[in-house]
Amino acid sequence: MTAGSPENAISERAQHFLKVLIERYIQDGHPVGSRTLAKDAGLDLSPATIRNVMADLEDLGLVTSPHTSAGRIPTVPGYRLFVDSLLSLKPLDKAMLRQVQQRLDIREAPSGLLDSASHLLSSLTHLAGVVMVPKHNQVRIRQIEFVPLSEERVLTVIVTSTGEVYNRIIRTSRVFSRSELEQLSNYITSHYAGNDLAGIRRRVLREMQETKRNLDALMVQALEVARAAFFGDGDDNEGKGDFVVAGQTNLMDFDELAQMDSLRSLFDAFTEKQEILHLLDRSLEADGVQIFIGEESGYTTLKDCSVITAPYGVNSQVVGVLGVIGPTRIAYDRVIPIVELTAKVLGSALASR
Repeated sequence: MTAGSPENAISERAQHFLKVLIERYIQDGHPVGSRTLAKDAGLDLSPATIRNVMADLEDLGLVTSPHTSAGRIPTVPGYRLFVDSLLSLKPLDKAMLRQVQQRLDIREAPSGLLDSASHLLSSLTHLAGVVMVPKHNQVRIRQIEFVPLSEERVLTVIVTSTGEVYNRIIRTSRVFSRSELEQLSNYITSHYAGNDLAGIRRRVLREMQETKRNLDALMVQALEVARAAFFGDGDDNEGKGDFVVAGQTNLMDFDELAQMDSLRSLFDAFTEKQEILHLLDRSLEADGVQIFIGEESGYTTLKDCSVITAPYGVNSQVVGVLGVIGPTRIAYDRVIPIVELTAKVLGSALASR
């Protein structure tokens, strides 16, 4: 935090009270009064002293009173200070690790693994679990094969590092025999395997310019076929993105989200996907766990929610993001390690295919 941040503006005692207040509010969802706070804090202080500390926290915008006679609840800046500076994460035990590994079975198809991960996040956290589907242009190519169909039509089979298989029918400039296509498949696989689609496209364009000078016949033919295979007509939706979600109905268990208008807006966001996809894309571009609290997401629909995300990768390459969506009073100390663990195990399961 910077020199002008709330953390530096309040005493250690006030920080302790803020931590205790937020932990109590996360636990039961009710405004926390001075008497409850004094008991939970374990400090022998007068009610007047506690009220003064609470008044200071309120002046700093870290807590607020929903009603005149009620106790205090944390604000978004209060949660942010708590998460960044006061939170102690709970280590996960071996039983939890085994459960996650068993639920993410490497024998499942990649799409099944993503679905299992979203249900796993939901069941372990009692929140909504979301898993971004890897975009085609972010996934590395493991193998490519060409199968002759008829005349200049060729079936392209692309196998990615996550085990997904994509098919596309392309048209070539001439008729290729099965043996020629096999030779081109081997050449392109050895030449481009391990690169993502965006990188392959850049290389194809660059190398097509170079081969005009070098006139390597096999290279020219391979690049022509590669261009047809990797520069499609947009029917693979690689830039649009998608995610799978489970446990949306868990959000109905939280009073602050259970109002009909709030629920309708949230469920619309899950259906229309664009706002949540944009948030996941922002997480994809960042490092490590990302936490968006309330209006930090930038979306009115999520103003009463927190979103916790972590990237998952295959062979050291980040290919997607997963996470949970719930109220701002998420049990951050327990949920963050679960999200991190699920991301690691999902990446390992995809890489093992």
